[in-house]
Amino acid sequence: MTRPLHPGLRPYMCGLTGFSHLAPPYQVRMVPTGHVVLHVNLAEPFSQIRRLGMPGPGTGRIGSAVVGMEDRPAWCVHPGGRQEVIRLEFTPLGAYRLLAMPMNELTNLVVKLDDVLGPEAGELVERLVSACGWAARFDLLDAVLLARLGRSPEPAPEVEHAWRLLSGSAGAVPIARLADEVGWSHRHLVRRYTEQVGLTPKTSARVLRFRRATELLSRKPVDLAAIAASCGYYDQAHLTREFRALAGLTPGRVAGATRLGDEAFDL
Repeated sequence: MTRPLHPGLRPYMCGLTGFSHLAPPYQVRMVPTGHVVLHVNLAEPFSQIRRLGMPGPGTGRIGSAVVGMEDRPAWCVHPGGRQEVIRLEFTPLGAYRLLAMPMNELTNLVVKLDDVLGPEAGELVERLVSACGWAARFDLLDAVLLARLGRSPEPAPEVEHAWRLLSGSAGAVPIARLADEVGWSHRHLVRRYTEQVGLTPKTSARVLRFRRATELLSRKPVDLAAIAASCGYYDQAHLTREFRALAGLTPGRVAGATRLGDEAFDL
């Protein structure tokens, strides 16, 4: 279930979706999206979310959670059973405003919702569980998010401009130009941008190029050399290295990925 975003939330969000079904046990590969994702879990929690290439065993059993900005893949394991989830996708600066915290504190992490929102999280989940239907749930979320806007921090205009340039070009704008455009030193831009977006400008550009390339890979026929050139990679070998780093897969395997078995792939 989905519906158009509330006009007051459109500058900060990319999507709002709810789904409910019975599922067999599964695992899905999550890859960087350039968004911050909030999962409100109303039924069976996930068994485990493990970020590849990072130390530690992963989250263990986790229900409602916030997924910060990412530059590497993760495996998400679900035990099966009734699954009822609301997925909210935020732009990084939208998340900075609506979650009211530095985004670099969430980078490559999956954290419990109450660790971000405090006691308000438990109340929100209970109200969503008892709400009468998806429309009422979406209305409740709109009201909660709009109320948070009134007491949230404003991103720096310079960071907003830098993000707009990078996201609008799918990562093609050189970082030196970003610093010139906003009138900051390179070091100051990196520090403030990373705090409010969650990734450095250079890493943001990598993720945005990757996102654009995955969109092109979904079209047939697939021409890897043309995609590499279109997305600003040096060559096809560079494209492949970046896909291995960000998705743990080659571009060819991403192009053929399905949501079945160990090839599951969440874009």
